[in-house]
Amino acid sequence: MAERWDPVAFKARVDEVLGGFVAREADALAAVDASLGPVAEELEAAVANGKRLRAAFCYWGWRGGGQPDSEALVRAAASVELVHAAAVVHDDLIDGSPLRHGRPTAHRALRTAVPGHPRPAGAARSLAMLVGDLLMALAGQLFVESGLPAAYLGRARPLWAALARELIAGECLEILHTGGVPDTAVSLKVIRYKTAKYTVEHPLLIGGALAGAGPRLGEGYSAYGLPLGEAFQLRDDLLGLFGDPERTGKACLDDLRGRRPTALLAETWRLADRSGRERLRTLLDGHGHGHGRGNGHKHEHERRGHGHGEAAGNGHRKEDDETLDEVRALMRSAGAPERVEAMIAARVEEALRALGELDAPPAAVTALTSLAHSASARVC
Repeated sequence: MAERWDPVAFKARVDEVLGGFVAREADALAAVDASLGPVAEELEAAVANGKRLRAAFCYWGWRGGGQPDSEALVRAAASVELVHAAAVVHDDLIDGSPLRHGRPTAHRALRTAVPGHPRPAGAARSLAMLVGDLLMALAGQLFVESGLPAAYLGRARPLWAALARELIAGECLEILHTGGVPDTAVSLKVIRYKTAKYTVEHPLLIGGALAGAGPRLGEGYSAYGLPLGEAFQLRDDLLGLFGDPERTGKACLDDLRGRRPTALLAETWRLADRSGRERLRTLLDGHGHGHGRGNGHKHEHERRGHGHGEAAGNGHRKEDDETLDEVRALMRSAGAPERVEAMIAARVEEALRALGELDAPPAAVTALTSLAHSASARVC
């Protein structure tokens, strides 16, 4: 790992850190009372999957600052993955998503833990919220206990505050703009704060701060990280609607059902003609139950135990497939997927241009170039 970037080997290192740390914490939680077993299981499940991109950006933020490979740094970098795990649990809860990585999301899985509760769906959602809260707390714990000197950790502490604040701001902006008239500028702002910053920019800056990097390198990291983080989420939006659920592990209609302010939807709205907009509005009105804004149909649907991840056999799968096919056709006829692909390409080009001006060791530049391509061109 000293010079050659091996993402598979790095992922194994991060997985080992996360697996051991969270397993110990899950055991300690379950030891309080046997009934906490299912909650402890969801805590471990939350960190079981992932490409560990955020940890990788943190690692190379450190290496870009001239520091050598370090097991303590890998532990500190792994803590950023716990922030991501917390964000995923909360995001799935906010959106009411039934699937993640091909398995039931925490608020779905935890229904089995409360069979006698008078409101099992609500109780399971509350338990999932607390799992996410604990994951966020554990992120700070792992960071502090990483083994890095206290002086190093102190340099990065303000960045952790900014990461949390801006991640929450992005989630709030998405909720506040859900169901509104699609607007590309709004969508890009949501992307920047909800995903781009905590996925690429902040991990890089934290790694750089730990390394003692100066402001010039930090500015270079931001110039690279922000456009790349936006490209990452734009790709995710495309995969969310046009990807194979068997590979993405998520239902393709999730974003539409939630009426989420994605750039793909906003560009479709902007580029479509009048009849296209009217048809899109009709399709969205028929499937837009997002964010739990008092829509009785959604809550009744949940009370009955149905969801679009469980649609097969309940009479809704054919309707969903037809809706998805029509929305995809509308988007293609408007040229929206091609437009979003162009937005991705432009942002990757901007990131790589900034990387070319970065005063960092060649190994770091090579690794960050590879990460830029893997983050923006993934298929799941």
